[in-house]
Amino acid sequence: MERLRISVERHAVLGFLAREMERIWGSFDHAREKEPELTASLKSLLSEGLPEDSQEIIDVLGKSIDVLEASIAQSRPRFLAYIGSSGLEVGAIGDFLASSYDINQAINSRASTLLEQQTARWVGEFIGFESSIGYFTSGGMVSNLTALATALNRALPNSRKSGVDRKVAIYASHESHYSVRRTIEILGIGSDGMRLIPIDDRHRMNVTQLRQQIDADLAAGVVPIAIVATAGTTLTGAVDPIQDVAKVAQEKKIWLHVDGAYGVPAAGSTKSALFYGIDGADSVTVDAHKWLFVPKSCSLVLMKNIEGLVKTFAHHEAYMPHLEGDYNPVDLTLEYSRPFRALKLWIALKAYGANEFRRAIDKNIQLAELTYEIASSREDFRTLPHPPDLSIVPIQYRSSREPDASTLNERICQKIIEDGRFYISTARIDGETWLRPCYTNFRTTEDDVLALFQVIQELGAIL
Repeated sequence: MERLRISVERHAVLGFLAREMERIWGSFDHAREKEPELTASLKSLLSEGLPEDSQEIIDVLGKSIDVLEASIAQSRPRFLAYIGSSGLEVGAIGDFLASSYDINQAINSRASTLLEQQTARWVGEFIGFESSIGYFTSGGMVSNLTALATALNRALPNSRKSGVDRKVAIYASHESHYSVRRTIEILGIGSDGMRLIPIDDRHRMNVTQLRQQIDADLAAGVVPIAIVATAGTTLTGAVDPIQDVAKVAQEKKIWLHVDGAYGVPAAGSTKSALFYGIDGADSVTVDAHKWLFVPKSCSLVLMKNIEGLVKTFAHHEAYMPHLEGDYNPVDLTLEYSRPFRALKLWIALKAYGANEFRRAIDKNIQLAELTYEIASSREDFRTLPHPPDLSIVPIQYRSSREPDASTLNERICQKIIEDGRFYISTARIDGETWLRPCYTNFRTTEDDVLALFQVIQELGAIL
């Protein structure tokens, strides 16, 4: 047992980590000119078999840092692919502390349980989803699954026992996240039960077509389970007209879930008008590890009341005793092993305050708007007809040497990744390939935006 402790070496290990973390965090403040090579020695290290004997802990930590340095880190300011995290420093400290105490949030863990509840209330207040309760999950997939399972149980109260015994439907836009379809498949509804509602010219759900689809389903005896409004689509960052969707949901008495995994933190920013009506939803997904900048994983599912979760997830098992009506988190969520995910966000909100997060979100939006303005003003770039709603801004590089825009942008994206100064991804929009920079890092600056165009132009010239 003694051999599994860091005892006499503790001071030296902590000193090593303090020096390394100062260097690492400092390196994230500025872009790297190139991604480091995966060296032969590192490949050899990562092909070794199971170590049977002990090694010097500081040497092992040094090797682990070598692995991390040679990996794609979303914390860097020029990582503009997908929807990245920022690795907020105090969040990383929160993870270290939470892992050290190793509290299991499946049961009532006293102070840490109260902190989770408090942090969920804070996030609800930040986005305008008032008087809500919430629980932290591993990501948007599990948060969406939790919400839609609750919606299914409300629509079919006997489904926990007898399953889905009739035709049902869940409604989401054509740009909704794939996690919604996966949820429908996991719940046993089957993907035939997903109704993909057409989008308008701004890539938002068409509410008229939503209403028509629901009416057609009701006439055919199909039971509507939920409407999913996306607050920031992954492709274009579009925000569905939540207020109008909420009116339909209330009129038809259908559960309204807002998948705001990426975009809903902007409800607390200067873009709040896009999210009007969110307080009329039954549930909301928020990935704090996206646009609240803390490290993965840190997602929340917010609800207006606890009763739906109880009816959907609660069990009375002999090994999990509790007083009648006094539910443990395990009775209200999917996970039995629940790490203390809330601590990093609690520390971040306490340390910096909500206003600092609002400023950082607004800054990311401004970078997207700058990207759109530059691309719109240049003949060698194309943009979508409308400015970005949030911080995702698709752009297309154009060249007379390659008339096929999709082929050109696939090639330029691969060249950018190989070059190493930026990391970017593509998106298929209306049948074409676009470059898709996404700004969700508080470290990214206007200089990085200008450099992106320089790199694209430079690499495009040698394709």
